Amino acid sequence: MKPNAEDILINVTPYETRVAIVIQGSVQELHVERGAERGLVGNLYLGRVQRVLPGMQSAFIDIGLERAAFLHVADIFIDKLGTARSGRHDEPLKPIEKILHEGQSLLVQVIKDPIGSKGARLSTQLSIAGRMLVYLPQDPHIGISQKIGNEAERSALRERVQKLAAEARGANGQPDNGGFIVRTQAEDASDAELAADIAFLRKTWLGITAGVQTQAAPALLYQDLSLTQRVLRDIANDATVSIQVDSRWNFQQMTEFGNEFTPGLVDKLVHYRGERPLFDVYGIDEEIEKALGRRVDLKSGGYLIIDQTEAMTTIDVNTGGYVGVRSFDDTIFKTNLEAAQSIARQLRLRNLGGIIIVDFIDMQGAEHRDSVIGELRKALARDRVRTTVNGFSQLGLVELTRKRTRESLAHMLCEPCPTCAGRGEVKTPRTVCYEILREILREARQFNPKEFRILASQGVIDLFLEEESQNLAALGDFIGKPVSLAVEALYSQEQYDIILM
Repeated sequence: MKPNAEDILINVTPYETRVAIVIQGSVQELHVERGAERGLVGNLYLGRVQRVLPGMQSAFIDIGLERAAFLHVADIFIDKLGTARSGRHDEPLKPIEKILHEGQSLLVQVIKDPIGSKGARLSTQLSIAGRMLVYLPQDPHIGISQKIGNEAERSALRERVQKLAAEARGANGQPDNGGFIVRTQAEDASDAELAADIAFLRKTWLGITAGVQTQAAPALLYQDLSLTQRVLRDIANDATVSIQVDSRWNFQQMTEFGNEFTPGLVDKLVHYRGERPLFDVYGIDEEIEKALGRRVDLKSGGYLIIDQTEAMTTIDVNTGGYVGVRSFDDTIFKTNLEAAQSIARQLRLRNLGGIIIVDFIDMQGAEHRDSVIGELRKALARDRVRTTVNGFSQLGLVELTRKRTRESLAHMLCEPCPTCAGRGEVKTPRTVCYEILREILREARQFNPKEFRILASQGVIDLFLEEESQNLAALGDFIGKPVSLAVEALYSQEQYDIILM
């Protein structure tokens, strides 16, 4: 078996589809798609310009979502007719207020899902992905993936695609000046497979252009494939040993889709009929629970602490209980090497993107630091998402940037804690007691009730009855009003109410 041989497990329910990629018994990636929260990247919309912001050189576009989507001038494709790129690529961009106006209809594509409080990111440079090719309806250019072989192979592929595209254009008689980007999967593809991809993509584009003529903005004109279909188009590869699906209907749908677009993968499809749930057999649900926690234990006894914020993700490496067998420097080096491998896996597993700061344990030798960076880059080379690794900074930190196109696993499956509001901490009972005392003093200066009654959690009331009883009594004497206490069992530690009787 190949060292990176992988099994793809697909768990389907009426409300959710989950995909796990397992290599040598270890879960490397998780993908989740929910019917109510399906990702938007790749979708094409007929949008309406809601607002143009010259100061930001951007615009907000209504595409029918809860929040308006964001379009920057750099993502606008302008042609010589003023509708798609004019002039040379080195020309300065036109101001956005000279390109767009409020109320204008615009064909746009989502390039980033809404994340947090930010709306979706849009582009008017459109593309439609197939198995072998990506169709560029506005650009006649034929591009080749950088991962494909030497220049001779790239030139040969470009000529083949140009020839097949010209033949397809002549066969259907439709005007078409679009181009293609050749994906890595096309390296060993036959002419028949490439021709089938070209036909499928152009047929899809004709359906989209028909929608532009017949529908009113905002409208969804094209939706990317479902997660199960994207497994066959984007995820499965030569290293895939099996694709197990626990749904008969989805197995049949994937087989039909595979026979048409990915015939080489059909034999790897397996309908799982076991009595135990598929994810239970491989312990996937346990891995998901671990992937939602801050702490990740290493086999050596060390551990990682992963904190995800709006701006960035920080990863702290600790030796924990690992004491090593030789020297302290050796212990640190071995822990950092293991951490580098684990960090690469956690980035894939949790789908962490954006800026990532790693605080490895301080190492004195440049040789050890270079080895750790080399191990990290090697482990990240298997990632399907582009990741850039910078060396150690003057502060001893390593900065990574990983392309972010969808929500992280934690943002998809979780929400901020209603008690701490996402802080990860709650105020102590004593802090809440002192807040209550200040609030009573404030209200006593404005109102003249017969009595103040405090409603709070058990911990806060207990503290008022014990250690803070003297302060509570002193406040009552100062304001000249009685203060009574009542436990509200449903209140969190920070919640309280002051009732004026």
